Amino acid sequence: HNIEDMNDQDITVIITSFHSGEKIFNCIESINKDVKIIVVENSNDQELKEKIQSKYKNVDCILSKENLGYGAGNNLGLSKVLTNYALIVNPDVTLENDTIDNFFLTIKNIKNFGIIAPISKDEIYTNFSIDNDKNLKEVESVKGFAMFLSMNNLKEIKFFDENFFLYFEEIDLCKRIRKNDIKIYIDPSIKVNHLGGTSHNSEINKTMELSRNWHWMWSSFYYHKKHYGYINALLKISPKLLSSLTKFIFYLLIFQKFKSDIYKHRVFGIINSVLLKKSWYRPRI
Repeated sequence: HNIEDMNDQDITVIITSFHSGEKIFNCIESINKDVKIIVVENSNDQELKEKIQSKYKNVDCILSKENLGYGAGNNLGLSKVLTNYALIVNPDVTLENDTIDNFFLTIKNIKNFGIIAPISKDEIYTNFSIDNDKNLKEVESVKGFAMFLSMNNLKEIKFFDENFFLYFEEIDLCKRIRKNDIKIYIDPSIKVNHLGGTSHNSEINKTMELSRNWHWMWSSFYYHKKHYGYINALLKISPKLLSSLTKFIFYLLIFQKFKSDIYKHRVFGIINSVLLKKSWYRPRI
């Protein structure tokens, strides 16, 4: 396929979601109808699948039998991609009219890339502090809410490490990509809108918050162990364990149940990871 003639048929969009409700429809609506979209719904919601597929002819909704999390969910979507490029977006992201066109303009000039990340127009959740620089920037890692992937360059790397359920998986991916001498860029000419931190329905916020805290700590230890060894990871996580333990007891004593629950989940996330247990915790929904 000549790079000059690239169009919407050369890219597949992947959205991994979990009880994302209306947000996912805003996301799909912002994507050109000629673009193939794969939604991986981690909640096994049959009704949502039917709603999406009857409304959009360009969308294939895959229901995972269990909650796979971000990395494994994206891997499932990526395993179905037949195009040379893929765009991974969170359900709380919407594209601009020229987001995909600008990506194709950029890659006319660069061949050896693994990931190109857009910037977010929302100041709070901007992808990076791009110092008013409009040029393509080579970086060490990008945030996972929106990433253009070169499928051919990343095949060898097997995409995401599925041991991560949540957090650090894109940092880990970026680290492995760079170890293979493949470049990662941010392109300020490619823009998306990112609402941030709100990919699921609001009624499950508390449950999701506990899950997030558990996984933030589990993944933190696992990531450092994977790349820097067990002892280094232990040194890195020890202050967090002490701090979480102290806060758990403090909030317990002043009857702040939800706050103490958060720190309890952090403590258990760390302990499970240190004991080399799998990332097993799932939100109870």
